[in-house]
Amino acid sequence: MGRCIDRPGSRARIALANGGSVLAALLIPAANWLADPPQVERILETLGGVSPHWIYIVVGVGAAVENIFPPIPADTFVVLGAFLSAEGRATGLGVFGVTWATNTATALLTYALARRWGRTFLGTRLGRWLLRPRQLERLEALYNGHGAKIIFFSRFLPAFRVLVPVFAGISHLAFWRTALPVAVAAALWYGVLVYLGVVFGRNWRLIIEAIGNANTILLIFAGLLAVALTVLWWKTRRHPHDTVIGGGGDR
Repeated sequence: MGRCIDRPGSRARIALANGGSVLAALLIPAANWLADPPQVERILETLGGVSPHWIYIVVGVGAAVENIFPPIPADTFVVLGAFLSAEGRATGLGVFGVTWATNTATALLTYALARRWGRTFLGTRLGRWLLRPRQLERLEALYNGHGAKIIFFSRFLPAFRVLVPVFAGISHLAFWRTALPVAVAAALWYGVLVYLGVVFGRNWRLIIEAIGNANTILLIFAGLLAVALTVLWWKTRRHPHDTVIGGGGDR
C-alpha cells in the first residue's frame, strides 16, 4: 500500500484553498450575515479551523473592500475578527491594526485616484451631468472651509464614508487634511468595535443586536441626509455662468 507524503508545498496549497474559500464565502453574503445568528456560528466555526494568519488576511481584505464595493461593510469583518480574538484565535490588537490599516489605505487610494483622474471624468458628458462646474466650485469651497470635519463625521455614516474621500480628491483637498480625519475616525470606530467584541465576545448575540441597532439609526440618518443632498444637487444644477471644468491646486 502506498504512503501519502505530506509535503510543505501541499500544505501551503491546502491552506491557500481553505483561506480563499472562506474569504469568498464571507464576501458574498457579508452585507447581511450579522443579522443571521446561525450563519455567524457557521462562519466562526469555519474560520476557527484555519491558521491564524488567514484570519488576519480575511478580515483585512474584507475591511479594505468596502471602499471599492460599498455593499460589503467593513464593520462585518472587524466584528468577526473581534469575536475570533475573544476565542483566542487572533489578538484584538492584531485585528484592530489590520482592519484599520487596510481600510484607511484603500480610502486614501480612492482619494488619490479621484484627485488624479476625477477632473478628467467630470469633463466628460456623463461627468458634466453628474456635477456641473458651478456645483464643483461650491464643493471645493465647502471642502476648503470644512473638509476635515466633513470627512471625520461622514466616516461614521454608511455609504457616505466611501464617498467623502472621493469628493475630497476631486476637490483637490490636501493629502494630510484628508488622511488625518480618515485615519482618526477609523481608529475610533474600529477601536470601539474590537473592544466590544473582545470583552463581550462570548455574548456575541448581544453585541450583534447592539451593532445592528446602531447601524439602523446611522442608516436612517444617512438616508435622510442623502435625500436632502439630492434635493440640493438638483436645485443647484442650473447656473448661468457654468464654465468648463479645469484643474486646481491643493486646498
